[in-house]
Amino acid sequence: MVSISQEHEAKELRKWTNDFIKHCISGTNYATGKIGSPMDAILFHAKGSPKLVDGAVRMNMAPQLNDIQTGFNMAMSYPETKELPLIIGESDPEGCAACGMATNPENAYRNGTMYSSYTAASFARKYLLADKTKANFLGAVSWSFEFENQPWFYGFRDLATNGVDKPVLNVFRMFGMMTGTRLAAESNRMYPLEEVIKSSVRGAQSDIGVLATKDKKSAAIMVWNYHDDDKPGVTETANVTIENIPVKKVNLTVYIIDKENSNSYEVWKKMGSPQNPTPQQINTLEESGKLKSISTKKIKITSGKTILPVQLERQAVALVKLDW
Repeated sequence: MVSISQEHEAKELRKWTNDFIKHCISGTNYATGKIGSPMDAILFHAKGSPKLVDGAVRMNMAPQLNDIQTGFNMAMSYPETKELPLIIGESDPEGCAACGMATNPENAYRNGTMYSSYTAASFARKYLLADKTKANFLGAVSWSFEFENQPWFYGFRDLATNGVDKPVLNVFRMFGMMTGTRLAAESNRMYPLEEVIKSSVRGAQSDIGVLATKDKKSAAIMVWNYHDDDKPGVTETANVTIENIPVKKVNLTVYIIDKENSNSYEVWKKMGSPQNPTPQQINTLEESGKLKSISTKKIKITSGKTILPVQLERQAVALVKLDW
């Protein structure tokens, strides 16, 4: 739900951005006195809006995707800007990186797997929006850092806490292994784009989605099990079918982020949530924050196809990597 003041602010921002683009196209350049100003790219921000509902965090991806759709459509509405690269300079679940969960309890999503699964599900939709609008989408930035000399797992929008990697950083590690070109990928449990733009992921079932890439000698498939509500859910089996594999044998590696893997936050809580961890505890936390592989093996490919079952807890993200 967007308040009237938020709607008004968003409308005014859209008008300002539109006016600015028009000025760059046909307005007077007050530096040169000529008409028009050069544009190399268009950059804008996009933010979601989590809140606390009955003591639990509820995410909201819809405002973020609406911001992106508006920016893409705006650029595509002018012949002079439709080919320009578009960069989402800040693309995040909400708007205050330095607001910890002590003052903003809705930001408790940041420490665990909710942040990582939201990131997977939302970043994938950016590519779908680019497909839909034909925008020249160059990339998006997560406006997140490491805040120095702060309490452990304080709930800032950061990728690490006191040098220990958080689950969300491992999603970006997964993205980093997805090289080459994006492939057509579909899931019978992935929420339609228009539904997520309208009302985020609020249905009875979670969003089990997919994003895939292929390079000369590799392929990578990311799958996730996401829902807006930070509540327990069933573990589900995603049967990942990969077709048109050009070789007879591949090296298969499966990476996963869930409660037991690639998750320093759960390990820290099991330690008793220490604010002054021992050197040994810090070593354990650092190790648990790394991206973990749960399976590495060679498999045979028959008729260019393989089917791999992947167990996904709610808010889990997995990456299936094939190398040949």
